[in-house]
Amino acid sequence: MLTRKDFLKTTALGLGAMALAPSFNQLFAAPGSQGVPKRFIFIRKSSGIRPLEIAPLDLSDHHKTLDGKKSPFEADLHKLTLPDWLRGLDAHKEHMTILQGLSAKMSENVHWSFSSVMGCFKSNRNTLSAIKRTTIDFELAKLFPSPFGHVELSFAGGRTGIVDGYSAPAPQTRNYCYADPETARNELFKSVLSPEAVNSDNDMLSFLQSKEGMTLSGIEGHERRRQEMQIESIDAIRKRNAELINMSESLAAFLPEIAPVHANGGPNASTPEKQAAMTDVLIAALKAGLTNVVTYTIDDLGTPITGLPGNETDRVGIHPLGHDEAFGGVPAWKTREQIRISHVNQVKKIIEELKQVPEGNGSMFDNTMIMYFPENGETHHGIGTESPFLIMAGDNCNLDCSGRYIRLPYLGNEGHKTLGNWYTTLLNAHGNSIEHYGDLDAEMSRKKLPQTGPIRQLMG
Repeated sequence: MLTRKDFLKTTALGLGAMALAPSFNQLFAAPGSQGVPKRFIFIRKSSGIRPLEIAPLDLSDHHKTLDGKKSPFEADLHKLTLPDWLRGLDAHKEHMTILQGLSAKMSENVHWSFSSVMGCFKSNRNTLSAIKRTTIDFELAKLFPSPFGHVELSFAGGRTGIVDGYSAPAPQTRNYCYADPETARNELFKSVLSPEAVNSDNDMLSFLQSKEGMTLSGIEGHERRRQEMQIESIDAIRKRNAELINMSESLAAFLPEIAPVHANGGPNASTPEKQAAMTDVLIAALKAGLTNVVTYTIDDLGTPITGLPGNETDRVGIHPLGHDEAFGGVPAWKTREQIRISHVNQVKKIIEELKQVPEGNGSMFDNTMIMYFPENGETHHGIGTESPFLIMAGDNCNLDCSGRYIRLPYLGNEGHKTLGNWYTTLLNAHGNSIEHYGDLDAEMSRKKLPQTGPIRQLMG
């Protein structure tokens, strides 16, 4: 007999989805009511990005001095040489900003950030009660509704299937995510691949909704609201499933093909091959209009890495690499660079494929922003004083990200900006006038330094 718990584990949304009502409230807004949507892709990497690794190679002597002292300045990327691992994006410099000097002290640091880097709070080692707010990706998804609202993908820890994610649709609520390309493809395009399964899901959801409704009698307070949200979520999922069935014919045109060996982490699939397969699913979901916001944990310290140049046959551990352990005679710094190159190859693929899709007077990429960043700050044992961001933004994005290297004032200095300021900038530029997103920085508060509001030099 299929129990309620078993069903929730096997539906397209999985167990964690039952509390997703906040992100589904606007799912079926009138088509085109906001014109062409903006899109946001957050790509989280582990083990830090060292600030020197992402700096241009030929800064002027003056700018090198300022960069070394972590003093503020701006330089034109068009006139500079990118570090080797970023060279794959040379043709897209006009869409690039390298943002240095953001601090993330209010986030979890050291090895892992868990949910906190997306929400600007301490995650208390990934406890559910520590999730203080809706994470930035879900906040953006509210502004640009879509059938799935938000999609989370992950290669963390070598997991497969539908698993706990790191984003949060509401306080004390953990998202679910797709942990391998095959699962992501099958669930996102379920109405094409298996419409009868979607109809079956809806029958069960209708049953669950009626059963949940019957249990509210005599329940008050937080528990009653929790169950009300569950009922609302079930109804939203049913509506979404019905919409997806109606869309199935048009969705079929975007169904990605994945070689079986790459789709589910088969023994012959390298990490770059699996990343490419997941990127294919990500791009297909955007093209199909299933989502406008994707968060992709491209690796964590437990992700098995295989198939890198120089380490084709070795199984590389990201954690020992962070402690400068060599694999196969290749120094750790070189393997870390190869990992970043494999990540940048995925960024390049997203950009170039979206540039081929007409939209409005340009292409889909014109309305897309990609952010690649370390989940734990500036090094393997991050301390949160710096969190470099690589930002790739299309021509119609609401921020000025056109070929800029920006070094912000260092933590504790006048004009310094935090991760919360960056997320405030994203929200303010796209219709949410929040004064400040996330927790404030304790050191800046002690010094009584201003720290709310957006990063003005990025506002278009």
